[in-house]
Amino acid sequence: MLPCLTRRAMLNRIIASTAAIPMLRRGAFAEPTPLALGLARSLDRIKFGDLSPTSIKHAKMILASTLASAAPGSLIGSARIVRDLAKEQGGRAEAPIWFDGTKLPATEAARVNAMFSDAAASDDSDLRNVAHTGTSLTAVGLALGERTGATGRDLLSAIVAGYEAAGRVGDALSGGRSGFHASVIVAFGGTVAAAKLLKLTGEQMAQAISMTATTMGGLAIGTNSWAREYHAGNAALCAVNAAQAAGRGYTVNEDMLEDRGGFLAVFGGSDFDAKNFTREAAKTYDIEKYLAIKLVPGAHAFQSSAEAAVSAARKASVSPDEVAKILISGPQSRTVSGNQRPPKDMVEAIHSLAYFIASAVADKDFSWVHATPEKIHRPMVARLMSVVEPDPMPPSIHYDWTWGGTVTVVTKSGARYTSTVDAPRGSGPRGIEWSDVDAKYRALLPESGLPVKRTEEVLDHIHGFDQVKSVAEFTRLLRS
Repeated sequence: MLPCLTRRAMLNRIIASTAAIPMLRRGAFAEPTPLALGLARSLDRIKFGDLSPTSIKHAKMILASTLASAAPGSLIGSARIVRDLAKEQGGRAEAPIWFDGTKLPATEAARVNAMFSDAAASDDSDLRNVAHTGTSLTAVGLALGERTGATGRDLLSAIVAGYEAAGRVGDALSGGRSGFHASVIVAFGGTVAAAKLLKLTGEQMAQAISMTATTMGGLAIGTNSWAREYHAGNAALCAVNAAQAAGRGYTVNEDMLEDRGGFLAVFGGSDFDAKNFTREAAKTYDIEKYLAIKLVPGAHAFQSSAEAAVSAARKASVSPDEVAKILISGPQSRTVSGNQRPPKDMVEAIHSLAYFIASAVADKDFSWVHATPEKIHRPMVARLMSVVEPDPMPPSIHYDWTWGGTVTVVTKSGARYTSTVDAPRGSGPRGIEWSDVDAKYRALLPESGLPVKRTEEVLDHIHGFDQVKSVAEFTRLLRS
């Protein structure tokens, strides 16, 4: 039986066998290593023994944060529709739907579980690009970890490698993405994590990366609708499909990333650093520096400003009725204009900077309860939203992150109270504390319907995940 050849491999054989053109014989020229292969080889070498204590801790925190976000997300209509469709279609029982117990093919389980986490908008983010990488890594990792008999250490190293992959793709796109959603970044993280759990070779992982490059899309305009979590589900689905196909020998263009008309060019990465993209993983990983765990609901890029608003309001120590203006400056202030329309629902609220600021000033706090209808539809908050505006004379402040914000509360007496936050609480630059992650987990996971004793058992396993002998034993705890 003849081996299966790609078009490119066949052309290379023809060239190599053409004696009439000796200069074109194979090996006459040293061709550069394709970007996908260079990236795959560098990430394939990441092993648990290479990981720092902080990278291991942050990988565990991603598991806790993603499951916490998935609990309320599992009750949202978008995720329930896709879950029900997946259950109706059925298939090989490989991995469970979280908090449900129904086992589905790993592709569908990963998709549904990723949608659970993203739907509630309480998952993690990356400080560089507001990409919810941990959602894909957890959904893909637990699904394939169960199917492959992986250990906790296998999954933690896959999470770190996947986070590195998504970060490098995001860096190469230089924050552009040409109107595409950040799911086009996180899909690569899931793909690399899947490839490592399936124990693919570097060459096979490169093919999976290239397949992801030609598959993923998702428009940024869909961020404020159910399209957002649909993107997340597609990213996880794509990751598992690409890795499985590559493991069976499926191949595509080796230069899918860098070629003219390839992924980087189409998605806005025309000025990327190839050496940095394929560099060997250092002892300090991206997951250490850029991970941000949401400690309050909503768009992560607004949370520094919300934190600053809480601080400024506490300094002012006046009732909401005494607030004349709320001035905001910093990279995110461009999203605010005068007389903001109050949000009509949770999806609009968690993507409205003016709502964040107004709620924070009204209550001198901002927490998980501010994603509820009772908090969203208050006349007091609507009034405060109408006085939130960009600062006409912003203070000269350097922000290390595009998330930073400065908020000034101006009272009716003319007094001014100002606070600035660059990176938010729960982010790598400020250090992420287990106490904060545990509090988030305990606030949200009860919505999963799991017994309290079980939720604590799950959290204990996450804290000691490097000692978990079987991912399958862990996922059993997530079944109702």
